[in-house]
Order: sequence, then C-alpha cells, then structure tokens
Amino acid sequence: LPAQRAAAQPADAGGPAAPIQQLNDALLHAMQQGARLSFVQRYDMLTPVVERTFDLQRVLAESVGLTWPKLPDAQKSTLLAAFRRYTVSSYAANFDSFSGQRLVVSPTVRQLGGGNVIVATSIVRANGAPTVLNYVMRKGPDGWRAVDVLADGSISRVAVQRSDFRQLLASGGVPALVAGLRNKVADLSGGMLA
Repeated sequence: LPAQRAAAQPADAGGPAAPIQQLNDALLHAMQQGARLSFVQRYDMLTPVVERTFDLQRVLAESVGLTWPKLPDAQKSTLLAAFRRYTVSSYAANFDSFSGQRLVVSPTVRQLGGGNVIVATSIVRANGAPTVLNYVMRKGPDGWRAVDVLADGSISRVAVQRSDFRQLLASGGVPALVAGLRNKVADLSGGMLA
C-alpha cells in the first residue's frame, strides 16, 4: 500500500468512518450477547452489516490476484458466495464474548493514494490494552466500503489471503479454494456451517 500521508480530516456521518462505526456497533452487540447466541445466530445477525461494510467482491478479486479476471462468471459467483460465508464466519467466531472491551473508531481518517482512506479503530480490552485494526476504505457507487483490513496497523489481510489463496489455486484451482474456504467456515463454526 502507498505510504500514509500525515494529513487527516474529520470523519462525518456519511463519510468513510460511518460503515466502520456500524460494524463496530454490531460486533459489540454480538459480543455482549455472548453465550446467549449460537454461532448461527451471531452469523445471521452480522451478515447484513458485514455485507454493507465490505466490498467483498473487490476484496476477493484482490485476494485472488491476477487469476481473477480470467475466471468464468460461474466460478466467480461460487467463489464469492464461499468467501462471503468465510468473512462473516470469521467475525462471528472472533467476536463471541464480552469482558469489558470497547471498540473505538478514530474521529479522523487518513488519506492514502488512489482515493483510498484509512479509518483507524482499536479494540480496547478492559485492562486498557488496545488491538489496532485499520480499515482501508474506498468510495464506490454504493458509498464507502472497506477493501482491506490492516491488523496492528500494517498487516494487510488481503496480502495474507493472497498468499493462502495462491497455494490453494495452484493445487486445485477454484474448486480447491472453495473447498478450503468451506473447511475454514466449518472450523470457525464448530461444524454448524460449511
């Protein structure tokens, strides 16, 4: 990713931070429900907000890399459905309990090149220890959507997925990647989803 510019601008209600605030609100609600909700109930609750927050097709295309434009539409559709299920399952599995955490969205966004901006967030544990998650946002026809997540402020989820996906695609093409994503969903859900 291009280097972040020092310039920052205030976030606004219709700006790039709004979808992330909505996502954080939904994640906090899921965490606070904790054991009262099954994995499937958390999954169902988080699906609409994850789909509104992320440009999942763009994230998938970037994660697949140069192979994406060459894939037949039917394979893209099957792969996107599996990727959507995997993405929502990741959130449902990782935000399943509450012990005083706060989810904080920075009031400013930082400009990146190419029209992208960074919305900085942190998960602050009850002891005050933060985990930083920065969302790379891009404005499209449907408004601002996340196109990458940077763990610890710099580790690109898209780059990590690209490495993982490349191995699966090399070993068995799209069917292997779809099977791999389904296996991850099964693991995340404890076998409740596949």
